[in-house]
This record gives sequence, structure tokens and C-alpha cells, in this order.
Amino acid sequence: MALLTLAEAKAQLNTKSDVDDTELEAYVDSVTAVIEEFVGPVEPREVTEHHDAGSGHRVLVLRVVPVLSLTSVTPLLIGGVSYPVDGLVLDSDTGEVRRRDGGVFRGLLQAVTQAGRPSVPPTINLAARMLVQHLWRTQRPSRGGGLAGGGDDYSVSSPIPGFGYAVPNRVLELLQPYRMPPGVA
Repeated sequence: MALLTLAEAKAQLNTKSDVDDTELEAYVDSVTAVIEEFVGPVEPREVTEHHDAGSGHRVLVLRVVPVLSLTSVTPLLIGGVSYPVDGLVLDSDTGEVRRRDGGVFRGLLQAVTQAGRPSVPPTINLAARMLVQHLWRTQRPSRGGGLAGGGDDYSVSSPIPGFGYAVPNRVLELLQPYRMPPGVA
């Protein structure tokens, strides 16, 4: 499952030509990191996290959400306790893992998950299309001679840490319902 395909990007740009496919593919590939910075993983992937449950925690909170499935929770130290996945309850959206028996987690643990979404929500796909369109327009001269892509449709009101002015307001507005809480992901 891809966040955005080359064909979808070409449809957004209203182009059928194959002349720029290699360059456009780089744009398509690059927007995934930008979109996932705001909404967490979209494309499914394996994630390994280390947690210190100390002498006992009732809840293990995964850092990368949403989570499709929990693969394992195992000790990092020899002699530690493993926690069989069928004895755990996962809240996919919050990343909270609890033991079914109400017990606690102990020690240094490694949690392996499949993070991401089962499918790409249409709004996130549209945001990715619009982001490719915005980035593509800033690199192509308009018919009037200046850079295309300016104006209200693609305005950027303030820089985003790590991305500068690369993400237009309309993209941020589309991603808002899927935004990760501060300090997550």
C-alpha cells in the first residue's frame, strides 16, 4: 500500500506525459515522510521500541501509533519475562498495551509492532496529492514567466519546524483531523 502513486500524482498535475516520471517519482516518494510527520505512520511497517517498565507498570505506551498489530513484547535482559501477545490488549489508536490478567510489566522490554493504517484515508491521500502539486509548481515556471504555485491556494503562513515553508496551509487543514497529539510518533 502506497500513500500516493505516480499515477495519482500525474492525475493531480493533469499530465499524461512520461517525460518527467523519474523526477516526479522522487516527489511522490518524498511526501510520505512529510505527511507521516503530522499524522503518524500511514504505510504499514515494522517498528521496534524499547521500554523500561522498571519494577512494575500496568500500561506500556507505544511511541509510534497508530498500530495495526502487536507482534511481541520480550525482555531485553536474560532471565526477563516474555509477555505472550494473546495475553495482551492493544488500543491501536493510543498505543496503550495492557495485560489481560491485570498484571504489570516489569524490566527492560522490547516491543515489536506493525504500525500504520489498514488503508490510506482519502483525505490523507488528497493532502499528499496537493503537497506534490505545491512542490512541483514551485519548480516549474508558469506561462506568465514567474514561478507557479503562488497565491492563496498554496499559501504558507508560517514555517513548519524541519520543513520550512514546504507545506501549504490547505494540506495542513486536510491533515488536521488525523494529527498526532504533541509528543507522539
